[in-house]
Amino acid sequence: MSHDANDVPASESAATDLRRNERAVKLPPASDAALRFIGVIRTPWVHRDACPRQGRPDGPECRLVLDPVWHDALQGLEEYPMIEVLYWLDRSRRDLVLQSPKSDGRTVGTFALRSPVRPNPIGTSLVRLVRIENGTVVVRGLDCLDGTPLVDIKPDRCAFSPKAPPKSGEGEAP
Repeated sequence: MSHDANDVPASESAATDLRRNERAVKLPPASDAALRFIGVIRTPWVHRDACPRQGRPDGPECRLVLDPVWHDALQGLEEYPMIEVLYWLDRSRRDLVLQSPKSDGRTVGTFALRSPVRPNPIGTSLVRLVRIENGTVVVRGLDCLDGTPLVDIKPDRCAFSPKAPPKSGEGEAP
């Protein structure tokens, strides 16, 4: 995967590109969650500046290219018009605890934003399923760079509404 000067990993950008009032921290040691990417996302955007801040339902077709081992896992997905796509924002920095969004000049904590800059840069988009062809899921509504690692695909939560009544004792504290 190639990156340009604007797409350097967080470890290389450090404190050099902080906005006013932003604060970065030294990251604690990583612990292994045994995350396995299931494929790669193909989009028209190769630079952050061109990538939309939010996907649009009428946006360009994008492709979720699954590794062959996961092709059978797509069975039944075609029944859902909307799906949730989870992906790893591999070119985002991970050390900011305070951020200053470009649009409004205020400073807020990372967890109060939907910014891709986070300790674990997991992106999520609710997208429209266009079609499935040979292990590739074609969708509209993504907002990530070409080559982004694919973490998971799930049917839209709303597709399972109304919720079933809780089982006896479900959700109660012990």
